[in-house]
Amino acid sequence: MLTLLTATLLTGTLLSVTDPAGDARGDGGYVLPRRPPVPEAALDLRSFQAEARGSGMRLTVELGAVENPWQAPSGFSANVTDIFVGGGVGGERELADLRLSTAGGQGWTYHLRVTGFGSTLVQVAEAGAPPVTLTAPSVRVEGTRLVIDAAIAPGPYAYWVTSSVYSPLTPAGVLRPVTAPGPAVLQAGRAGAPAPVDVLAPAGDVTPFTRGTLTPVGRARDRRALTLTALGGLGLLAVVLATLRSRRRPA
Repeated sequence: MLTLLTATLLTGTLLSVTDPAGDARGDGGYVLPRRPPVPEAALDLRSFQAEARGSGMRLTVELGAVENPWQAPSGFSANVTDIFVGGGVGGERELADLRLSTAGGQGWTYHLRVTGFGSTLVQVAEAGAPPVTLTAPSVRVEGTRLVIDAAIAPGPYAYWVTSSVYSPLTPAGVLRPVTAPGPAVLQAGRAGAPAPVDVLAPAGDVTPFTRGTLTPVGRARDRRALTLTALGGLGLLAVVLATLRSRRRPA
């Protein structure tokens, strides 16, 4: 469901991907709520962009439309956008309460949840550790885009991005699918189906909805590997300098 557009270094745009229109129905069989009516376009991910901005990251999510069925003061309330950030060794594997987990052994470090009634940012230091709540990200609407500024250290990351149906009648605001039909429910063909109706994933990939695993977009830099490489380089430099000094000493 995506096309990689750009990938640069640590300034400006680090990642930009697009997602096709008309795929906001899970595995294709999800039935969206009719009370209140939620247009599919308002749940449909169209693009995602990550930029380094000062000491933080700017994440921009484009939707097919911005709708406000629950009359949120922010001007949007149809969907819940979840962005998981990380991708290095370790981290959390479960994608919060979405009935999804990460694929490929990678884990997330930061989790942003964006709704029209408030947004949150949490961080985990290591797998199994309780998350720490950070300063809430700022969110503004620009046309059909949600522009999110978050207190995440600038750098290359992997991202898991999902769009779910918002409901104020659930504790976390995420409407989970059920098998029984009804005007106010999100219906899926099997029990325990993932909550998102759209994810950033390769075109035609329904693995997130059939197996419950989601592959990230982007690529994280393994900082531990970089540290070891740097230490190795310093060690080699020290050996070279010591050798040169010994050769310059008079006999």
